[in-house]
Order: sequence, then structure tokens, then C-alpha cells
Amino acid sequence: MPSVIVDCALYRGGRRTEGPKDLDAALARAREDEDTFLWLGVLEPTAEQFDEFSRVFGLHELAVEDALKAHQRPKLEVYDDSLFMVLKPVVYDHDKDTITTEELMLFVGDSFVLTVRHGSHSPLGSVRDRMEHDREVLRQGPTAVLYAVCDAVVDHYIDVAAELQVDLEELEAEVFAPPGSGTGTAERIYGFKRQVMEFRRATGPLAEPMTRLQGAGVPFVHEQSRPFFRDVSDHLSRANDSVEGLDRLLSDVLSAHLAQMGVRQNDDMRKISSWAALAAVPTLIAGIYGMNFQHMPELSWTYGYPAVLLLMAVLEWLLFRGFKRRGWL
Repeated sequence: MPSVIVDCALYRGGRRTEGPKDLDAALARAREDEDTFLWLGVLEPTAEQFDEFSRVFGLHELAVEDALKAHQRPKLEVYDDSLFMVLKPVVYDHDKDTITTEELMLFVGDSFVLTVRHGSHSPLGSVRDRMEHDREVLRQGPTAVLYAVCDAVVDHYIDVAAELQVDLEELEAEVFAPPGSGTGTAERIYGFKRQVMEFRRATGPLAEPMTRLQGAGVPFVHEQSRPFFRDVSDHLSRANDSVEGLDRLLSDVLSAHLAQMGVRQNDDMRKISSWAALAAVPTLIAGIYGMNFQHMPELSWTYGYPAVLLLMAVLEWLLFRGFKRRGWL
């Protein structure tokens, strides 16, 4: 088997069993035996490597193209021989407070599940381990795998939304902190908004596929699984509501930050204007008496010089007191 295969197993009656190493023989065995299916997981296959899988499972060429190119929106497409679904798991970096999205594709058909993932993080390993310890779930066949993967991805959305909420509260506290306690706040807000937008690209488009899965008439999906997909859809709605709430709060935080910057700039301008006025008064008086005129008042008065100094001091004191009372200084 190609090296891109992460895991391949036959499941009969809810239990993992040894099967043929050849994919054709394994799929034939799964279709011959009742309540048996093949689950094949691959990691970032090339076009040449995927040709074998496409031939064995009879995959549609358009779905194969999407699975190889990646960079797809979450979606659900129905073809003659299989069901094709795209999910975007999210990865939250606690150290950098950043979100990255990966891609996970599922082909569900007659007695088989083929999962194709792009990225180093994936819930598939834990999903497979958990399902192998729950025989009753595995007995439901490929539909159970589709549900379990969707449920794991969506539940992680809720966890990431909670982490982002904590980061947003820290950012909000930084915005309303005293002036000078933080730098680059605006850049952090815009960077946070980009993370939320990336998160929304993963959660938002998934609502329509989940609505279809909880409805009737989707091939390769058991009717009895509709309540389970409805539960996943409810969790997805919670995640989408959280993302919308984060986006609105970010807009409010940004508006508050810009308003605070405007207020602080106005305060700075008032202080500058006040000090400029205090400096202008003695400058004006001194400038008048510095003019070279022969006949000017008080030039021959003995107390003219100290009187002018006293006038300057009184005017400065009155201006300073007035500005201080108004909060400009």
C-alpha cells in the first residue's frame, strides 16, 4: 500500500478485523459480508498516489480534484457512487494566540469510508480510537464514521471559541487600562479580527451541509442517524453564534479604543494649548515693551518694571487656575 495511508481496517459487526492487504480484495470482502465496511485514511496524497484509490472506490473526478487541491470551503456533494464532504478543522496556538485551518475530506459510499486530510493536526486518530472502543457505534457503518468525525470537528470549534473569548477579555482589559500600559493595541485588535474571520470561514459554510445531513433523502446516510446529525447541527449553531458574538465584541472594542485615542489626543491638545497660552501672555507684554519707541507709558516711572512683572505673574496665575479648573492641565 502507498506510504500516504495512515490507517486501513475492515470493521465487521463493530469490531476491527484483519483483512486482505489489497484494497480491491478488502473492499470486495466488505461488500460481501453484511455489517462490514472498510475505513481507509490517507494523508496529503499526490495525484499519482490517489489514482489507485479513485479506481478502487469509483470516485468522481470532480471530487477527486477537490480532494487533491484542498483550499475548499466546507461542503457536501452527492455523486452516483459516493458522498463527498469537506470539513475544516481549526488549530489554536496557545503561545501565539493564532488560528490556522486545515482540511479534511470524507468519501462515504457502499461499505467504505475514505478520509483524506491536509495538515499535521487531525481529530481522526482520536475518533478512530474512541469508536473502536464503542462497538455499538461502529455497527452503524460508514454513517457512524461520518457523524463521529463531524461531531469531533464541531465540538473542537466550541473549545476554540471559548479560548478566543478568554483572549478577547484580556484584550478588552488592555484597551481600558490606564494610558501607556500597553503598546500596539490597535494592531492586536486587527490581528484578532483576522483570526475570527479565519474561524468564520470554517464554521459558517458548514451550516448548510449539516442541515442537509439531518434531513431526509441523502444517499449513503441511514435515516436513523438524522437525530445525531441534528445534534451536531445544534453544536455548530452554538459555535457560529459564538463567532458572531466575538466579531461584534471586537468591533465594539475597536470603536472604544479609537474613541479613547481621540479623547487622549484632545486632552493632549488642550494641555498644549494651555501651556502655549501661558507662554503667550508674558511674551506679548514683553514684546510690547521691547519696541523702540521714545514716548511709551511707564518708561520713566520708578516702579514700572516691577509693576509689569507683577502684572505678568497675576495674569499667569489667573490663566493657570482657569485651565486647572476646567481639567485642561
